[in-house]
Amino acid sequence: MSACPHRQLVLVRETHTRLRCRHCHLTITPADLSGRYCPECFETTRTKRYDFDEVRLPDSGRVSYRCEACGSLIETR
Repeated sequence: MSACPHRQLVLVRETHTRLRCRHCHLTITPADLSGRYCPECFETTRTKRYDFDEVRLPDSGRVSYRCEACGSLIETR
């Protein structure tokens, strides 16, 4: 258990849309996709692959907060 009082909370907004590479099946958010190609395929095979399927995650009804002081992730229902 952390001794941090968790007074500096930041709401963590999760996008429910992710992209999955059709070749290596890496699942990544559009914001984390720095180029338009799959970073995993490029790192392993040096091939730039642009084929992605959109994956929608179900809404869990949970809200997450991150403590800026200690970095803990706190989930509520």
